[in-house]
Amino acid sequence: MKNHMIYGWSALLLASLFLSFPASAQETKIGFVNLPRLLQQAPQASRIRQQLQDEFSPRERQILAEQQTLQGLAERLERDGALMGEQERRNLERDLGQGGRDLKRRQDEFLEDFNLRQNEELTNLQRTLIEQVQAHARAGNYDLILGEPGILFVSEAIDITDAVLAALEAAFQASDTGQ
Repeated sequence: MKNHMIYGWSALLLASLFLSFPASAQETKIGFVNLPRLLQQAPQASRIRQQLQDEFSPRERQILAEQQTLQGLAERLERDGALMGEQERRNLERDLGQGGRDLKRRQDEFLEDFNLRQNEELTNLQRTLIEQVQAHARAGNYDLILGEPGILFVSEAIDITDAVLAALEAAFQASDTGQ
């Protein structure tokens, strides 16, 4: 729903821009970029995925090994618990409980570290992609580049922000002096 509203407002803005240009004005060049597709298919994205895999796979293997060890202890307790002495069974239960808590903590730390690194890399990649889109827009003499999250580039030729800001300032001054 939110995206439809954004695209609706963008379409309304574009229509008003086209209607506000005189017939003799130069043609406006508009492009579209699918950023989610760039994030998925860019070679930089593949490299980031591989780097994260290389960085985090040793810890992931260690966590999987710990899970298997704990599973083996749990199976031993289930299988031999009735035959064990009271002290041995309590020690094994204690080891299982402590091991489970340690494993949970390591899993949580792993996920937090992985998500933090992934977000850092994705932020850098998004910045690189936006810069590349803007460079391509300037080189191709585009006036406006629309993207999945919104507008990615606007040339000064069609940017009316300064004019709107001046009108807002004038309206503010007029209302401020009228009070």
